[in-house]
Amino acid sequence: MDNPILQSLWDRKSTRVFLEKPITKEAQEIILGAAMQAPTAGNQMLYTILQITDQNLKERLAETCDHQPFIAKAPLVLVFLADFQRWYDAFASAGCHPRLPAEGDLMLAVADACIAAQNSVVAAQSLGIGSCYIGDILEQVEIHRELLDLPDYVMPAAMVVYGYPTDQQQNRKKPERFAPAYIVQENRYHTFSASEHEKWFCERAEREKQTDFSYPSYMDAFCKRKYLSAFSREMSRSVAVYLEKFKHS
Repeated sequence: MDNPILQSLWDRKSTRVFLEKPITKEAQEIILGAAMQAPTAGNQMLYTILQITDQNLKERLAETCDHQPFIAKAPLVLVFLADFQRWYDAFASAGCHPRLPAEGDLMLAVADACIAAQNSVVAAQSLGIGSCYIGDILEQVEIHRELLDLPDYVMPAAMVVYGYPTDQQQNRKKPERFAPAYIVQENRYHTFSASEHEKWFCERAEREKQTDFSYPSYMDAFCKRKYLSAFSREMSRSVAVYLEKFKHS
């Protein structure tokens, strides 16, 4: 592929084992600067980026985010907060008599934060720096609010850890994505039949060379491991708590 940006997107995969090599201040500034160049609703930049430099806090987050020790070993840890508190406070300080932030404001802020996070990931990849999204930051609302001093109208949208990948992480095969026909639709939403779902899962398994793939067995195991898991239920509980502050008409 001749286009380096496209090649970077195709090559990028989650990195969970890092070399003991620091990320320079210059590289960190590039990653943060790229995040802040991301598209944003009305140029509001409805996010705050927490750079976690306190090692004790990194180790605590490694535990509260589903017991993942590699988080504490990452040279760079960023938490992307969906933040409407800053604009609400600015409106109030300017005498604008703002309404309380509502659900739509939170959704815009989450989108802003996640787009900024992805910009940072792409920038890191271009520098040879791996990354991994940590969705578990959405869990443990009470603990994370206290750890990160989060006010009412702020919610952690994503956490990303960055570091130089080991050879094993660099060389391991990237998991296959679904075929475009399963993901890209035209004009109107199409609800797939049971046989269509099975077809696209089997097609992906074939490209992954899974010769013993069983659609019912795979789906049952995946559903139990992910969708019905304790961490998934905890994430939904915590997000509901965050949302309570935004329930204003």
